[in-house]
Amino acid sequence: MGEVRKLQKKLRQIENLEIKINLNPEERFKISRKEELRRRLAELQLELRGPQQAPGVPEADMKRAAEDAPEVLPSQAPPASKILKGLEEAPPATRRATGGSAEAARRRQRAANVTAASREDGRDASEERPDGDAELTSLKTCWQKAKFRLRLLEGHNDIITCVLAVDNLVISGSRDTTVKVWHVPTATEHKNLGGHTGGVTCLSAPPADYCKKLARSLSLSDDERFLLSGSADCNVKIWALSVGQCVKSIYTFNAVTALCFVPEGDGYIVTGSDGGKVQAWRWRTLDNCQSINAHREALTSIQAQGPLVFSGSSDGGVSVWENRCGEREPLRLLHDWSGRVTGCAGGRLALSPRGDRVLLAYGRPWIKILQWTTGTVSRLTNHSSVTGVTDCVHQAAGLLIGSCYDVANGESRLNLFSLPQCHYLASLTWPRAPRMLCFAAWTTGSGARRWVSGGRDLVVWEQLPAAGKQRGDITVKRDVRLESPLESEGDTEDDEETDEHLDDDDEDGDAGGDEDDAGSAGSWLRCVLQ
Repeated sequence: MGEVRKLQKKLRQIENLEIKINLNPEERFKISRKEELRRRLAELQLELRGPQQAPGVPEADMKRAAEDAPEVLPSQAPPASKILKGLEEAPPATRRATGGSAEAARRRQRAANVTAASREDGRDASEERPDGDAELTSLKTCWQKAKFRLRLLEGHNDIITCVLAVDNLVISGSRDTTVKVWHVPTATEHKNLGGHTGGVTCLSAPPADYCKKLARSLSLSDDERFLLSGSADCNVKIWALSVGQCVKSIYTFNAVTALCFVPEGDGYIVTGSDGGKVQAWRWRTLDNCQSINAHREALTSIQAQGPLVFSGSSDGGVSVWENRCGEREPLRLLHDWSGRVTGCAGGRLALSPRGDRVLLAYGRPWIKILQWTTGTVSRLTNHSSVTGVTDCVHQAAGLLIGSCYDVANGESRLNLFSLPQCHYLASLTWPRAPRMLCFAAWTTGSGARRWVSGGRDLVVWEQLPAAGKQRGDITVKRDVRLESPLESEGDTEDDEETDEHLDDDDEDGDAGGDEDDAGSAGSWLRCVLQ
C-alpha cells in the first residue's frame, strides 16, 4: 500500500501543478507524466486485488474495475436520515474513546446535539422529522429526474480560472491572459477583452447603481455595465461591457489573486495579493485607502456579504472584516481563524445563505464548514475516495453545489446537497467530464436553472423540463457513501490523520521533486466565495 499512497500523492501534486497560473518547463514535464502514473496506479491496484479475481473474468475487465473502484475513505459513515444541526466539538474524552464505547459516546453526543438544536428552534426533534424526511425524499426524486443540456463555449486556449454571470452574459477569465464575454442564448463569443499580460485570476461585477455612477463620470450610457478583472500582472482592470474596452486600471504592485466589489457607501474595490496583502480602493477615485498584511500566504478569496467582508488564504486561514463605509480605513478585523483551526491547507470558500457559516473546499475529499463566529468546524463528505479533490463550492436556490474530481482516474462530477441541512441529493456528470475549477449559477425569468463551469473546458448547463421529451446530456447518479451526516472535527480526528499521511515527506528520488513544487502549487489558487 505504501507505493499506492505515493502514487496517489504524486498525482495530487501534478493536478495542483496543472492549475498553477504560471508553469516552467520542469513543471510541464512533470505534468506530462500524469497518464503514466495513472496506469501504474491502476496496475498496482489490480495486483492488490489479484487473489480475489473471480474465475472466468477477463484480466482487462478486472483492470477496468480496479481503475473505477476508488480507495474508500476510512471515515465513511453509514447513511443517515438526519443531518445534525448546531454541531459542537465533541469533548476530549469522547475523542479519545476507542472501540464500541467510542461509537456509543458519539451517538449519545450526536443525539444530544440534535435535541438541543431542535429545542432552540422551539420544536421537538420527533415532531420535525416526518415533514423533513418527506421534503428530502421529494427533493431527491426531483433531482433523479433532472435533465440538463450542455453547451461548450470554445475560445480560450488555456484553463479557465474564474467565471461570472451578468444578465444573459457569461464572463470567463483564463490563464491565457484574456477575459471573454459570451452570449448565453446563442452560445457565441460576444467580446474578447485583451489587455492583461499575465493570467487572469479573478472577476467581479459591481451592482447596476454603482455602474451608473461611473458611467456618468465617463459620459457613457446609464445602462452601461462594468466588469472588474484581476491578474498576475498586478493590475485590476475595469471594463465597459457594451464596447469591450478597458476604461480604468489600477496597478497594485503585487500579483492580484482575489478581488470583490463592496457595495457600501460610495463603494470599494477590495483586492488580495499573492503575498497575503488586502487592499481597499475607493470606487469614485480609485485611490488606495487601506493596505493590510492580513495573511501569511496568497489570498484565495475575498467576498462581501452585507456589512461584512470575508477573506481566505492558501494557508487555510479565514478572516472576517467589518466594513465601516465612510471611514478613512474602511476594514476592521472581527475574527481571524488560522489554518490550524480550519484544518485546510488552502482552498475555495463560499458563504452559506444563513451568513454564519463559511464553506471551505480545500483540495481534499471533504467540504469543511466553519462557524465563523465561534471557530467551530465540521465537515461534509464530498468524495468517497482519498484521491478525491474538491475545487469549488457554490450556493444557489437552496442548493450546495460542490465539484468533485478523482486524481487517480480523471473522473469529474458535481455533487448536490440541500441547504441548510446539507443532505446529499444527487451527483451530475457526463462522459469525459473535465475537472471543474470554478462555477457560477443563475435563474432565468422562467425559473429554470442555468449554470456555468470552468476548468479545462467552459460549459454552460441549461436545465430542461423534467417531463419534456428532449433528452439531457448529463447522467444523474447517487452515491450512498456520500449520505454521511456532518461530522464535527472531534469525530474525525482519526480520519484527518489518515489523510495527512499522504503529505508525509517519505518519498525519495523523483517523488521528492514533485513534492517540493507542490508546496507552492496552491499559492495562487483562487477560491470562490459566493
